Amino acid sequence: MLLLTPAQRARLVRRSRGLAGLTVAWNVVEAVVAVAAGVAAGSIALVGFGLDSVVEVSSALVVLWQFSRPLPEARERRALRLIGVGFLAMAAWVGVQAVLALVGGDRPDTSVVGLALAGISAVLMPALAVAKRRTARELGSHTVEADSVQSWLCAGLSWVLLVGLLLNATMGWWWADPLAALVIAAVAAREGVRSWRGEHCDCEG
Repeated sequence: MLLLTPAQRARLVRRSRGLAGLTVAWNVVEAVVAVAAGVAAGSIALVGFGLDSVVEVSSALVVLWQFSRPLPEARERRALRLIGVGFLAMAAWVGVQAVLALVGGDRPDTSVVGLALAGISAVLMPALAVAKRRTARELGSHTVEADSVQSWLCAGLSWVLLVGLLLNATMGWWWADPLAALVIAAVAAREGVRSWRGEHCDCEG
C-alpha cells in the first residue's frame, strides 16, 4: 500500500462511507420488495432473501457506525451477537418453511417483480463489491475489505435466487424455489455464527 496524504485518505474514507451508505439503502429496498413479492407469490426463497437483507442492513449499519465513530468494544460485541441471533433465527425459520414446502409440494407462483429484483441485485452487488475491494486496498482498511466480502456474498445469493425463480417460471421446477431458500438459510446460519463470534469486527475472544 502506498503512503497516503491526509487529503487522499479523507477522499477514500468518504468514498467508503458512500459505498456503504448505498449498500444499506439498496438492501432496505431489497428487503421490502422481496418480502412483499415473496408473500404475494408464495415464494420461500424470495421471503428468505428479503429477511436476509433486513439482517444484513443491521450488520452493515454496525460496520458503518464503527468506521465513522468507533463503538466501545463491549457494546459492539453485544450488537454483533444480537445480529448473529437474528441471522440464526431467520435461517431456522426459512429452513423449516423450505423443508415443509418441499415435503408438501407447495408450488409458488411466478414473480415478475422478484425476477427483476434478483436480476438488478445480481448486477449491482458485484459492481459494489469491486468498488469496495479497490477502495479497501488503496486505503488499507480491513473493515472495508470485510464489507466487500459481504457484498460478494449478497451477489452470490442474488444469483441463487435468480436461478431458482427462473427455473420455476420457465421450467415449472417448483422445487427450485425451496432449494434456493435452503441455500439462503445455510448462508444466513454461517453469517449468524460469524457475527456471534465477532468475526465482523476486531473484537477479541
